Amino acid sequence: MKKQSGVIIALLCVLFVFVGCSKQHTSIIKNPLPLNFGDPFLLHASDGKYYMYGTSLANGFEAFVSKDLQTWDSCGQIYIGGRAEQWNKDCFWAPEVYERNGKYYLFYSANAKENPTNELEIFKIGVAVSDSPAGPFRDLINRHIFNPPYPIIDANVYFDDENNKCYLYYSRCCYKHPVESEIADKAKKEGKFDEVEESWVYGVELKPDFTGVIGEPKLLLAPPTKLDDQQSEWESRSVMSGEVNRRWTEGSYIFKHDGLYYMMYSANSFEGAHYAVGYATAKNPLGPFKKAENNPVLQENVSKGGTVMGTGHNMLITMPDGKMYTVYHARMQADPSKRVVFMDQVTIKDGKLEVNGPTTSEQKIAY
Repeated sequence: MKKQSGVIIALLCVLFVFVGCSKQHTSIIKNPLPLNFGDPFLLHASDGKYYMYGTSLANGFEAFVSKDLQTWDSCGQIYIGGRAEQWNKDCFWAPEVYERNGKYYLFYSANAKENPTNELEIFKIGVAVSDSPAGPFRDLINRHIFNPPYPIIDANVYFDDENNKCYLYYSRCCYKHPVESEIADKAKKEGKFDEVEESWVYGVELKPDFTGVIGEPKLLLAPPTKLDDQQSEWESRSVMSGEVNRRWTEGSYIFKHDGLYYMMYSANSFEGAHYAVGYATAKNPLGPFKKAENNPVLQENVSKGGTVMGTGHNMLITMPDGKMYTVYHARMQADPSKRVVFMDQVTIKDGKLEVNGPTTSEQKIAY
């Protein structure tokens, strides 16, 4: 009996030690986070730390690291572009970093040097690699991934490990892309703009080594063409307010939840107050996607007495406790010239995605 009691006590001690070691840590965060840049991307690396990347430097990218999502330290510049031997020139935007097979891959957009027709925008997507999430990153190949006949930005990659495939999503720029629509007709009749340019989201299968694509890109999302479309009002605010003659569909981020593919995206001008986030769903990674009835799910709150505007270019991360959060940039009413980073909780119930934000109060978060 004494031997049995000793065994039971020993097992209980082991259990208590295990529970203590597996106890989740929590932190208190408050928006905006102490990070001042746009197009944020958050990686929870295998070293247990969180790395934040974004658009900030003229000649590449920097990163910040945190153990608790509250205190952030600079990693310095992790990628340098625009050098004589490189394909890229300037406008280094929207970095996303993925950990695969012990390596870290940085997907980004930048203006290309090769510009035979002297275009104002010649954006392409490149990829760099590193042994560490803190860099330094070097170009995987000294060229862009592929060369469609239009400028492209905002790379996002989805890894379909079940089928051993991966997909690249990107946005065709508005540049030299006027599109006829009832919204464009209305803007012209009201004397706002003679034409309205649009950006569209595409998807294409990506080669396993990330050096190119497989097949032809497929159009997945575009602004609505009809005035009575449910999405028309919120996706056309920048145009109908007279802010700019462009309708954006950009900053896409795709993930899978309960067998359904969710694509979050941003609409309206990234420089203005109307920048907002919606989502669409599909049964396959290349669509067809259907936009949600409850769009937009994230938008400014100044019109309701808040202090936040220009919410967009988001991504999603699942924390150790299973809760989902979206990371995005926004502008504060007190200083709208500066983009800052926000992090707010996302819930999905019966297929309906909702964002609890933008918030500026304290949040308890597991890390």
